[in-house]
Amino acid sequence: MKNFFVLFFLFIFIPSVSVADMIIGSETVYYVVKGDTFELIGAKLGINWRNIVKENNIDVKKTLKIGQEFRVNTRKIVPKIIDDGIIINIPDRMLYLFKEGKLANAFPVGLGMPSWRGITRWRTPEGKFKVIGKEKNPTWYVPKSIQIEMETKGQPVKTVVPPGTDNPIGRYAVKITIPGILIHETIWPTSVYQFRSHGCIRALPQNMEIFFKEVEINTSGEIIYSPIKVAISTEGKVFLEVHKDIYGKMKDLSVEARGLIEKAGVADKVNWLKVDIILEEKSGIAEDITS
Repeated sequence: MKNFFVLFFLFIFIPSVSVADMIIGSETVYYVVKGDTFELIGAKLGINWRNIVKENNIDVKKTLKIGQEFRVNTRKIVPKIIDDGIIINIPDRMLYLFKEGKLANAFPVGLGMPSWRGITRWRTPEGKFKVIGKEKNPTWYVPKSIQIEMETKGQPVKTVVPPGTDNPIGRYAVKITIPGILIHETIWPTSVYQFRSHGCIRALPQNMEIFFKEVEINTSGEIIYSPIKVAISTEGKVFLEVHKDIYGKMKDLSVEARGLIEKAGVADKVNWLKVDIILEEKSGIAEDITS
């Protein structure tokens, strides 16, 4: 019988030249389980579900079957290495937890929408923070801005949502020092690895349950914005990972990529045609660009 696995925690670490270069994930096979949709598989693995469709030549109109096999690539470059704490990379839609200089956990998250009716107030903000609270079965006090959104959409306006299955922040919430921002479970799993929140950081139930136990009060963290990442393995291979500039903060992704490659001192070792293709595709997968 085949083993069915769905967790992103099964990392393959590729040792690298410097402490700042760490690559996780691998090319592997995913087996469909009950309840799966393409979006949910993408949320579990931290990959764009369209990559799965493209790589496996899938007809999206056909129903997924339990046990169906997909080739997937979950390879990612860890954007910043720290001794202890949390790194959340917005374009990457990933949370990385470090303990004693090692990557203890990493999982996909859902982040703030780029805009709603031309308004950008719900983008997840960048910045440093500390964990100041952990709450199980929290009550959600609905922000005024979301109450206005409810009214605009013709929905019942709620001010307080008690714990339970209808509470959008789920069973676990971690409060941080950035005002109005929580790291929390979500009751909408397909919104993970998407930009659909009102700024908060959403996680799948199975990932949030583990993170809630692991993270400690006063843990430091930082939300960063790095759509382009470069890493070098011990074998000398150069990897490039490119995401969409979802919040439109970068002037030119190609200039940024070239700058990082030149800074790493490997400009003469890369295939620039591959670089151009990866910049065009923006797949969010760390690809080998070695010439």
